Amino acid sequence: MFRTRNRRAVVDAAPWSRVRLQLMLGGLALAVVVAVVGGGLAVWRAVVHDGPPAPVATGPHETLTAADQPSRDDIAAAAMPAVDSQAPFHPDPATTPAASIVVPQPSILDGPAGVPSGFPHTSEGAVGQWAAIAQTVLESMSLPRTREVHAAWVPPGGPGFERWTLTRNVTSFLAAARQAGDEKDLTTVVSAAPAAGLVKGSDGPDWAVVCVLLDVQAWITAESRMGYGLCSRMQWVEGRWQVATGAEPAPAPSAWPGSNAAVAAGWLAWRDGEVR
Repeated sequence: MFRTRNRRAVVDAAPWSRVRLQLMLGGLALAVVVAVVGGGLAVWRAVVHDGPPAPVATGPHETLTAADQPSRDDIAAAAMPAVDSQAPFHPDPATTPAASIVVPQPSILDGPAGVPSGFPHTSEGAVGQWAAIAQTVLESMSLPRTREVHAAWVPPGGPGFERWTLTRNVTSFLAAARQAGDEKDLTTVVSAAPAAGLVKGSDGPDWAVVCVLLDVQAWITAESRMGYGLCSRMQWVEGRWQVATGAEPAPAPSAWPGSNAAVAAGWLAWRDGEVR
């Protein structure tokens, strides 16, 4: 994983009302509500998909050949395995371990907009780059920081800043957590560590749809934790992986990392590889 963060709980915040924090990750794709009920956390999620999925679906980590290659839009829009609504929050350790994906480490720790970069020209490298982008944005929970990352990593033709999934994550978090201004305050800590990944589909060495399952934890006056999956089109441009043009992919299944649900959905356990 690219960075580690000391875990801490914030104790000097005002008491929460019954429903204080509504944490929505994924815009229309995923909404997560975190509430304090009787001194404990109640967490649930709802999935809302805008329109029916494309009829052509790939396996959760299938690389397609030229002979049976659907369009890039088909690959991106193909529905992924469904999981139970409680799967992101239910540990349920897998009885059969998942297969793994070895993700190379970045060769540049402070790349464009401060995002780790230098991942190799492979599908696994695209997974690593997308994870680094998502982790950087979600841990910052800052709109100015997100804008910098978007400008550096989303070329013209890709998702616009306001519509980008990661921008929606940040704006929803700030609004729901009642954070002042356009970034999280100093009493809030967010950690988003990659726990699993997969290659949804590819049409050659320069383009792929990749997904990462993040272990997301947030601390305000108490800790909330979930598994959050998200995908992106990625394209090799100017010697590095960048977010590709076109509509964003269909939502990825969100499940607790290492759970039976995560294994059943096709997530491959994250293994750190070497710098390549």
